[in-house]
Amino acid sequence: MTRTISIDPITRLEGHGKIEIFLDDEGAVQDCYFQIPELRGFERFVVGRPLEELPRIVTRICGVCPASHHMASAKAVDSCFGDECPPVAHKLRDMYYHAHYIHSHIAHFYALAAPDFVCGPDADPAIRNILGVVAKVGLEIGGRVIQARSLAQRIQSVIGERTTHLVWCLPGGVAKGLTKENLEEIKPMVKELRSFADFSLDLFRQVVLGNAQYVDLILNGPYTLDVHNMGLVDADLAVNFYDGDVRVVDYRGQEICRYEPKAYAECVAEHVEPWSYLKFPYLKKRGWKGFTEGIDSSLYCATPLSRLNVAERMATPRAQEAREEMYATVGGRPCRALLANHWARLVEIMQNAEMLERYCADPEITSDRFRVVPSRITGEGVGIVEAMRGTLTHHYTCDENGICTSANLIVGTTNNNGPIHMVTKKVAQAMIKPGKDPDPAILNMIEMAFRAFDPCFSCATHSLPGQMPLEVTVRKGDVVTWHTKRGA
Repeated sequence: MTRTISIDPITRLEGHGKIEIFLDDEGAVQDCYFQIPELRGFERFVVGRPLEELPRIVTRICGVCPASHHMASAKAVDSCFGDECPPVAHKLRDMYYHAHYIHSHIAHFYALAAPDFVCGPDADPAIRNILGVVAKVGLEIGGRVIQARSLAQRIQSVIGERTTHLVWCLPGGVAKGLTKENLEEIKPMVKELRSFADFSLDLFRQVVLGNAQYVDLILNGPYTLDVHNMGLVDADLAVNFYDGDVRVVDYRGQEICRYEPKAYAECVAEHVEPWSYLKFPYLKKRGWKGFTEGIDSSLYCATPLSRLNVAERMATPRAQEAREEMYATVGGRPCRALLANHWARLVEIMQNAEMLERYCADPEITSDRFRVVPSRITGEGVGIVEAMRGTLTHHYTCDENGICTSANLIVGTTNNNGPIHMVTKKVAQAMIKPGKDPDPAILNMIEMAFRAFDPCFSCATHSLPGQMPLEVTVRKGDVVTWHTKRGA
C-alpha cells in the first residue's frame, strides 16, 4: 500500500510549489516529486511588441527580482540594435544592480533562510519566521536589517527612479543619468551598507559558525550534490553580476566550458517533464542523462555558491577575504555543501557594497553621455546577467522594424530545477525513517533543501506544452494514484 506525504504549499519562497513524497510498504521514501503548478507565459506575451518595450514588460515577471529581468532584457535589446551603448550607461546599470543585489540578498538571508538557523530547523512553526528571528536577535538588529534594505532600495530609486517596475533602461543606454547631487546623497548610504556587510558576516560567524550542530548540518548533512557549477566571470575570472562570459566548472574544479552570451544555445538545452511547468536545463553537448549525479552528469547549479565556485577570485578585496574564510571553513573549493549558499550570499553582499564604493569614486559616473540612439537593427540579441538566484538569459529575435518575433528565457531558478528536485528527494530519503511518521521539523528540513537555492518560481515557470495539462489526483484511504492528462 503506497502512502503519500504532501507538503503543499511549500513555504518561504517566491511563487508556489509543492512536494509529493511517496512511501513504500515499509514507510521508506520510494520517490519524491518537486512540483511547480503555476505557469508564466512571458515568451509569448512579448512577441509582436516593439523591442524597446520589452525591458519594461519583463519586470512584471517578478516583483522580487525585476531589475534582473530589466538588465538582461536591456542587454538583449542593445544587442538587437548593434550594441551601441556608452560605457557610462553600463556603469550606471551595474551600480543600480549592486544595490538591487543587496536588497534581495538581505530579504532572503534574514527573512527566508535565517529562521532555520536562528530559530532552529525544529522550532515551532509559529515562531520559525522573521518575527521569531527578531525576537531571538533583538529589535536593534532587526531594525538595522530593515534600515539596510531600505537604503538599498533608496539607492535604486535615486539612480533609476523606481525600485520595482523599472522603465529606466532604453536601447543604447538609460533614460536618466546620475547628477552630482544624486551622488552626494548616495555616498553615506553606501558607507552604511558597507558597514552592514561586515555586520552580517560577523553575525553569521556568531550565530551559525558558533553552533557546532549547524556547522555539522552544513558540512555533513544530506544537502550535497555532485553536479556542476555555472556563473558569470570577467576577463580576470572574478565574480561578475552584470557582464562577462558564462563559465561552467565541474564539482572537482575543472572547467567544462566557457562561452559568451550569444553562444548560450550551443551549450545549454532544456528538458521538459509532464509533472512540472518548470523546465530542466542541462549541458547540451552531454545530452539529457536524467536526474543523475557524478562527473558525467549534464546537470549544474547556478547559485551564489556556484558563482564563487566557478570564479578564481572576488572582484574586491574585502569580499575576497570573506571568500577565502568561507572556503577554509568548508574544506576548499569547489564546495558541494548547498547550505553554504547562505554564506555565499553574504560574501556577495560585501562585493556589492565595495563596488558601490568604487562607483561613488568614479569621476565618469555623473557624465551626461548615458545614451546614444541606435542606428541599426541586427535582428537578434542575447543578454545574460547573474540574477540573485542564478544565471539569467534573455534571447530575442526581431524583424526589420524592430518588432519582437521570438523570445526565450532561461531563468536563474530554472537552471537549478534539476538539482532542486534531486536534493529534495535526497533529503527526504535521509530524514524520513520507516515506521515513524515525520513531524513538522522533519518536513521543514526537507524544505530547507530547496530554500538553499532561494528559488523564484514566479520567474521560472515557462514550460508551455501546447494545452494546459489537467492533473487528476484520486485518493482512496492511503492509496493515491495520479496522472497528468493533456488537453481538456
